[in-house]
Amino acid sequence: MKMLQSNPTSLWSVLKESDNLSGRFLLDADSRVAMSDLVEGSVLYGRGKELQGRSVLLTTNDQFTTASALIELDGVARRIVLCPPDFPLEHFPYVIDTAEVDAIVSNHAAMRLGKPRPMYFSPVSRTIVAGDTDRSTHHATEWVLLTSGTTGLPKLVVHTLESLTGAIQAGKTPAENIVWSTFYDIRRYGGLQIFLRAILTGTSLVLTSAHESTANFLARAAAHRITHISGTPSHWRRALMSPSARRISPEYVRLSGEIADQSILNHLRAMYPQARIAHAFASTEAGVAFEVNDAIAGFEAKALECTPGVEMKVEDRTLRIRSTRTASCYLGENAPILKGDDGFVDTGDIVELREGRYCFAGRRDGVINIGGLKVYPEEIEAVINRHPQVQMSLVRTKKNPITGALVIADVVRKAGPNDGRDLSASAIQDDILLLCREALSPHKVPAAINFVPELVVGESGKVMRRSA
Repeated sequence: MKMLQSNPTSLWSVLKESDNLSGRFLLDADSRVAMSDLVEGSVLYGRGKELQGRSVLLTTNDQFTTASALIELDGVARRIVLCPPDFPLEHFPYVIDTAEVDAIVSNHAAMRLGKPRPMYFSPVSRTIVAGDTDRSTHHATEWVLLTSGTTGLPKLVVHTLESLTGAIQAGKTPAENIVWSTFYDIRRYGGLQIFLRAILTGTSLVLTSAHESTANFLARAAAHRITHISGTPSHWRRALMSPSARRISPEYVRLSGEIADQSILNHLRAMYPQARIAHAFASTEAGVAFEVNDAIAGFEAKALECTPGVEMKVEDRTLRIRSTRTASCYLGENAPILKGDDGFVDTGDIVELREGRYCFAGRRDGVINIGGLKVYPEEIEAVINRHPQVQMSLVRTKKNPITGALVIADVVRKAGPNDGRDLSASAIQDDILLLCREALSPHKVPAAINFVPELVVGESGKVMRRSA
């Protein structure tokens, strides 16, 4: 693969200079637009110049208008603060003050956001009107992404277009034959990567829509003949529960955002034998580090030293990353330190070396304490998910007066036949517990297995964890 230009000026300029806009489109369940129209027109009612040099909070109720506005704003605004769809209303004043926002671009009512400081309000529309294509004045726009913080307030992560696009490569397949899609929302890092990939590599993009069922989205993706699609392992586990999963025939399937255990990789390989199955490691702060293409969980130890453009190391069992793809800092007077003195970002992901391959054990901040012993929920889930009758699982804790906490597993069973065995619920529970006892230390074996109809997958695409 060849690398794209290392420092694109702006998204608009990339599209303007493209020689293959013909046939390229951006769509969701309600609207479709040609990429060429986004170059020549405006979704900001032709008033984009009024946002030049401003710090803009972009908050819309759908991905389609967000994507269209990003193309128009990048290179015009001094800063774009990208607001995720589930962002709590009470945190808007903090973000506006911290990012020195002086303009809001939204299709919400302006009063909904409040006005903690004087600012300009610009509406955004799905309808394209005549726009001003004079881009003689250019700003190197900062991109600010919002992530959850430990104090309850969000963290504001600062990127540039260069850091966001550093890992994007041009593929071997002609761009006009590729249609990308993603279960992610583009207002989060994982989805934003796919949006930027579509813009920079010359492909079309099919977006999800709010309140659209997984089955309906998959049917729509099939109708538009998507070839490349990404999501978290939880996205994919939920998708594979739908009969509509068989309607798509992707050439490339990508996982990121959570640990990709061997079970989900095997299930995707069985469902899409024609596809290349890849899982990538990336985070909002660390950027995209590497991609694994051998359909095996974890990554080869040599990747630490043999990944072009990225330096990695394991220190105190956590993966640490330094590259031009990492964010530059957090915004705010009392913001935490994003990088160490050596320039490495501590990802907080615990890895263990096993026979020449690093395996992800879990998150450092997600560890469960069972009688003074540390347990990573993801490690137990990976074992449970191996069972042929398990679709997905979630390990959590339940308070216990003796050990402080017990391990509890909520399990979603697969629909359909039981591999030729007529197993009752209790028999499957016994099977799962036996599997856990064979693979895990005694303190990691769940005290109870609960069958549930579904698990909640949050807006981030990750299964929602809780304790009781």
